[in-house]
Parts: sequence; C-alpha cells; structure tokens
Amino acid sequence: MKTFRIGLLGKIIIAIALGVLFGNFLPDTIVRIFITFNGIFSEFLGFIIPLIIIGLVTPAIADIGSQAGKMLLVTTLVAYGATLFSGFLSYFTGVTFFPSIITPGASMDQIANAQELAPFFTVTIPPAMNVMTALIMSFTLGLGIAHLSGQVLKNAFNDFREVITMTIQSVIIPLLPLYIFGIFLNMTYSGQVYSVLTVFIKIIGIIFVLHILLLILQYVVASLFAHNNPFKALLRMLPAYFTALGTQSSAATIPVTMRQTIKNGVNEGIAGFVIPLCATIHLSGSTLKIVACALALMLMQGMPFDFGMFAGFIFMLGITMVAAPGVPGGAIMASLGVLQSMLGFGESEQALMIALYIAMDSFGTACNVTGDGAIALIINKLYGKKQV
Repeated sequence: MKTFRIGLLGKIIIAIALGVLFGNFLPDTIVRIFITFNGIFSEFLGFIIPLIIIGLVTPAIADIGSQAGKMLLVTTLVAYGATLFSGFLSYFTGVTFFPSIITPGASMDQIANAQELAPFFTVTIPPAMNVMTALIMSFTLGLGIAHLSGQVLKNAFNDFREVITMTIQSVIIPLLPLYIFGIFLNMTYSGQVYSVLTVFIKIIGIIFVLHILLLILQYVVASLFAHNNPFKALLRMLPAYFTALGTQSSAATIPVTMRQTIKNGVNEGIAGFVIPLCATIHLSGSTLKIVACALALMLMQGMPFDFGMFAGFIFMLGITMVAAPGVPGGAIMASLGVLQSMLGFGESEQALMIALYIAMDSFGTACNVTGDGAIALIINKLYGKKQV
C-alpha cells in the first residue's frame, strides 16, 4: 500500500496557514513557547551558516578546479555570467515595479516585537567565525585543494560536506516548517500578517513571469550562437522543465536535461560535460528569486539600499550559489550568510526569505535546468566540432 507523503512545500504552506489561524486565538503562554523555539533555532542557524559555507563551497570549488581545460573555464564563465544577468534583471525589475505594490514601513523588527511577549529563556550559540571569513576561507581552501596532487585533504572536506548535508537534511529542513509556523504565529499575534501575505502573493506572481522571460532571453542569446529557432529549442526542453518541477532537484533531472539537449543538436560529449557541470554552477532561477525576495523585504521595512549594495550582493551570491544544488533547500541556506553580512538581514527577514523561496522552489529549479540547455548550445557552437 502506497503511503502518502507531504513534500517540503506542502509542509511550509500548512505551517503558514496554521500560524495565521492559531495566531488569532492561542494564549500568550503557547505563543511564548514557539517564540522560545524560534530564538534557539535562529541561534543554531547563525552558528551553522559559516559551517555550511565551508562544508559546501570548499569541495564544490575543489571539484570544479580539478577538471582541466579551456572548455571548463568558458563554461564556468558563461554560467556565472548567466547567473549575474538573472540577478541584475531581477533587481532592475524589482526597483521598477515593487515600489508600486509594496508599502514601506512593514518592518520585520516591528512585527517581531509588536507584542511584549518574550521567550521563556534564551540560548546563545556564537558562530566559530563570521560569514565573510568563511567565504574567503572556502575560496582559498577550494582553490588550493584543486591544485594538490594528494587526496587526503580533499577527501576530508568531502566527508565534511556529507556531515553538513546530513545536518541540513536531517535537522534544519525537518524543523523549518515549525520555525515558519512560529514566525507566522508571531506575526498574526502582532496583527501584521495579512499585509505580509498580500505582498507574498504579488511577489510570487512577478517572479514567475520573470522566470519565463529569463528563459526566453537565454534561448534567444543561445540562438545567436547556434543559429537555430530559440522557441523550438525552448519547447524541446519542456520535458526537463516539468521533470524539475516534480523532483525539485537539478541533479535528479540531469538524464532528462541531457536527452533533450542532445535533441536540440548538441554533441553528446558536450552535453555530457556541460549539463552535469551546470547542474552545479548555474542557478539563474534561484538567484533571480533570492534577489527579488530580498529587495521586496527591504522595501517592506523601508531599509536603505542602492545599486552598489545590490551589485556586490549579486556578485557574491553568484559565487555562493555554486554550493547550492544537490541539497534540498540548499540555495537559500547557502545564501543566508550573504544576506546577513551584506544586506543586514536578521532572524525574521531570513525566515521570510526561506518561506518565499520554498514557495517557488520548483519553478526556480525548473528555470535552472532549462537554462542549462541554452548554455550547452553556446558551448556546442564553440567546441562541438572538436568533440566529433
């Protein structure tokens, strides 16, 4: 007999709904229990974020750097450029349209402290290092390991990656719905939740339209290299798109993505190299979502920002995203450190970012893997004849 299982998105939706419902009538004591849990969980997130960066980014850079060849460099630069483009597209679209649909002043700090409730107790868990230190250490170690002939240090970091991955899958992801429930319970209790949910719906709609526009632009650019019909090429990639919608995993979709990419005329050897690599380093859809959500939350709070701040954030986010695939919720977890260090996001903002991101997780993954096919078309034009 087949058992029915609720996915992470379903659990997050249920958590939000229950938080909104129970926040209207639960007594102060019960609400304080969840405030206490959220405080402890938030401290744990602050502690684990630098370790996530080191555990995921270091071996990812080491693995990429260990593959020699000009094609690796070109593919990486094209993928990174596509990721940066999506981030800036999201930013400029956001600053153009978001101010008309978002009312500044819905501060997350006010939401979190609107009532006089306090946790029953607090637990302080200082991180071993700050986020920027973790990022620089990851880049240094990753590049160094890539050029070592020995495997001892590389194997050690691969094992550390398994520990971090297991922590995310077994501790953080299962507790996220309870954390989100506590956040929305608190927001409902403070009377601010309905304005936030209204903004959620509008943002999700705009980001979905941006995903479609981004894919069209990627295939139009690819067609300039491949001299094919961009819309026919994009339509051939739809099986990969819908497979990613169901699996929510770039890695699990690789076989379908490769098959459809080959049908688009890409050499089999090129497809076999580019698609698995881009499943690791190309996250246009995820970057688009994170930038849009971050900008929306900053507008809601009336936080000051400018192009320079977001430009630096997008460049750093594109590098950090290398570590994201293969781990459920990995993109948003890997980005929390950059959101914290560069945009000043605290506990409430990070919780809302997680909720927004997971609400669109399937569409972001689908955008990522479908865009991999466009990158393969470009690389095939540049190096395909050499592989025949």
